[in-house]
Amino acid sequence: MKTASFLTALAAVALPGAGAMAQTAPTTVEPMVPAAGTVLDVTAEGRTTRVPDLATIRAGVVSQSPTAAAALTDNAQRMTKVLDALKRAGVAPRDIATSSVQLSPQYRYADNQPPVITGYQATNTVSIRFRDVAKSGTILDALVAQGANQIDGPNLSIDKPEAALDEARADAIAQAKRRADLYAKAAGLRVARIVSIAESGQDTGGSPQPMMAMMRGAMAKDSTQIAPGEKDVTVTLSVRFLLN
Repeated sequence: MKTASFLTALAAVALPGAGAMAQTAPTTVEPMVPAAGTVLDVTAEGRTTRVPDLATIRAGVVSQSPTAAAALTDNAQRMTKVLDALKRAGVAPRDIATSSVQLSPQYRYADNQPPVITGYQATNTVSIRFRDVAKSGTILDALVAQGANQIDGPNLSIDKPEAALDEARADAIAQAKRRADLYAKAAGLRVARIVSIAESGQDTGGSPQPMMAMMRGAMAKDSTQIAPGEKDVTVTLSVRFLLN
């Protein structure tokens, strides 16, 4: 009986606190769809342009030899010359990164015969960023002269696209407002306000272009020319308007 009386008293003490918590005012969250008015959803793409200031190229050395050790040795020696050429050209170490190193056997196939290893192929590829796009063609020629026999690129991009993206965002808002005004006028309404804005996509101007693979002789007479052109920087926004 004493235990039951104690529990009853404890419940009586706890209930006021629980009641106080239950009386706390709930947080008000405005609904995404207003209670009154007509909702209009507009998707708009804002756009601006920039001249690319960064070129990324993959340069590699492919070596073949009867033995794996000889293929690797030859490949390492030629790649050392390639890296030295990049340093002499002023390419910063932070802009040079090894992409892949491969060693694979080469086979000869004959009818009804198991494949026979005829030698080995070693490949070492580096990814290089050129911050002076105008000079990238000259550097490519120097790489080929020093033993690079596989080149893919360039992929032209914008190093710091933040300011261009902001311009594209402002343009997207302007496009969305213009379209909302058009729809509202056609419907005999007016734009009251923007309810929500969501960024649904962006393109910083660095989308890969079709890669160009070159195998050039060391005695090529004409220098390689790289034309940067312009890149589109775009932002796509989904904007919800309230019409009255």
